[in-house]
Amino acid sequence: MDAQVLRSWWATRQGLPMGMPGARPADVLAKSGWSRSVGGANPYLTLLARAGTSREEADRAVADLQIHELPSARGCTYVVPQEDFALALKVSQGFGDAGDIQVAKKYLGVTDDELEHLEERTLDVLSKGPKDPTALRNELGDAVRNLGPEGKKRGQTTTLPLILGRLQTRGEIRRVPVNGRIDQQRYAYTRWENNPLAGFDLSTEEAYTEMARRYFRWTGPASVQHFQWFSALGVKGSKSALEPLGLVPIEPGSDLLMFPDELDALHAHRVPSEPQYSLISALDGIFLHRRDVASFLEEADKDRKLPGEKGLIRARDLQDLNNHAIVDRGRIVGLWEYEQPTESIVWLGFVEPSEALRAEVARVEAYVRDQLGDCRSFSLDSPASRQKTIDMLRAGGAGR
Repeated sequence: MDAQVLRSWWATRQGLPMGMPGARPADVLAKSGWSRSVGGANPYLTLLARAGTSREEADRAVADLQIHELPSARGCTYVVPQEDFALALKVSQGFGDAGDIQVAKKYLGVTDDELEHLEERTLDVLSKGPKDPTALRNELGDAVRNLGPEGKKRGQTTTLPLILGRLQTRGEIRRVPVNGRIDQQRYAYTRWENNPLAGFDLSTEEAYTEMARRYFRWTGPASVQHFQWFSALGVKGSKSALEPLGLVPIEPGSDLLMFPDELDALHAHRVPSEPQYSLISALDGIFLHRRDVASFLEEADKDRKLPGEKGLIRARDLQDLNNHAIVDRGRIVGLWEYEQPTESIVWLGFVEPSEALRAEVARVEAYVRDQLGDCRSFSLDSPASRQKTIDMLRAGGAGR
């Protein structure tokens, strides 16, 4: 199938650009997929690009528990809609928190009795009200054990994070951003009085199938390998999860699968004649659900030298983007970053700049400046740490 048609279809299915104006944040995430959250701006940019959502509207949806950041696929944190709270928690179980506990038991002398006691004490303390990690640790006192130099070497300084992760995946507690914002990693913990998992009776295998059902609605057509990355399931587990869905190839011999009831719409899809620009995060679901950057590049752009983790790298060799992206009908047509000292977006275009492109840059620039204040990719990102890649973009010549 023509690559332009596929890219345009993926963008349209994802709600780009502004395909859901004014929609509730929960509805946007239900259609486009769970939004990866690592202390960066991706959830905000996801909602802005699809629905024009202001930061205030997004924060209100978080405060009202219409959307929430939860351990989800692969045990990673995503912002998910309320209807998926239980499912996200279910598929998160057995990943990060479980592995850390196994390491602590094997190498650091941590016992089940010790962890169970700490869980009980933590729930008792949080029953009195939300606590930030420092206040919680102080009130728990001797129930929290310092794991010493050996624990520090293994990335586990105390026993408290071990049970906080497990209590979150069980839906017994949740993290609340202390300032209401989802682009910063300052949290308090609180009891979750209405545990989403109460009454959720899907088995782990059934939950993976339900996640797969959502995944292929969000991002299909996709390959089994794409889903394996998103789910962290092996070959056997992926096959088991996908089998009940009845997915079919988009054409004979293709490894891209989708639901049969969408096949005719895909083949009838026509690429819009006019550009449709969106400035989105490097972690936007259109990329991250697939982790296949090359599919969104024109052949002529795949040999471009773009910023990588250790300097310039060919675009075709990137697994993930290292900068935010400008897309047009699903094609990556440029990269961008926010330069906080100048309160401006610095961008590198792969196409001739047009008034429409400049207008979209100006719209997102105003949003970041006036509502976010900065546009971090992840929690450790900072204006200083991204200056080198900003200089690379500026040296590319196109854009500003």
